[in-house]
Amino acid sequence: MFDAAILIFFPALMAYAASSDLFTMTISNRISIALVIGFLGFAAATGMPLQTVGMHLLCGLAILVITFTLFAFGWIGGGDAKLAAATAVWLGWALVLDYGAISAVLGGGLTLLIVFLRKHPAPRWAIESDWMSRLHDNRNGVPYGIALAAAGLMLYPQTAVWTAAVAAS
Repeated sequence: MFDAAILIFFPALMAYAASSDLFTMTISNRISIALVIGFLGFAAATGMPLQTVGMHLLCGLAILVITFTLFAFGWIGGGDAKLAAATAVWLGWALVLDYGAISAVLGGGLTLLIVFLRKHPAPRWAIESDWMSRLHDNRNGVPYGIALAAAGLMLYPQTAVWTAAVAAS
């Protein structure tokens, strides 16, 4: 039962982060905090060595520094920066470059799609929906958390936590 919780926790939070970003254009700090605390709990429960835990935390810190630099330049949102860093904690150094590459490709595709859709008038039913109207508005950014979450989900089965949980079951 606990192994199932480990396997579901990360995907559930990533799906929540993506949907939150889509519908509200925000990613709550609670999601990123829960991801880091959840990683620490699951790492302890699966017996992950302290040195490995430290390296995962260091990876998340490095990504936080990089993404907050991007945030300071106005290139990404603060929620995106924190989500990327919290995801990097789960992925670790072995997967963080793949995460960046996949996020960039998915985010680029998402951005092109939204820019394309914004160049065309939205149907009336879409404009009447708050979230779709917000998504169609050129003054708003792109809900990049969708790409970040999707990339994290694609790589999750390769993580140390996933591997440990599957081995324990």
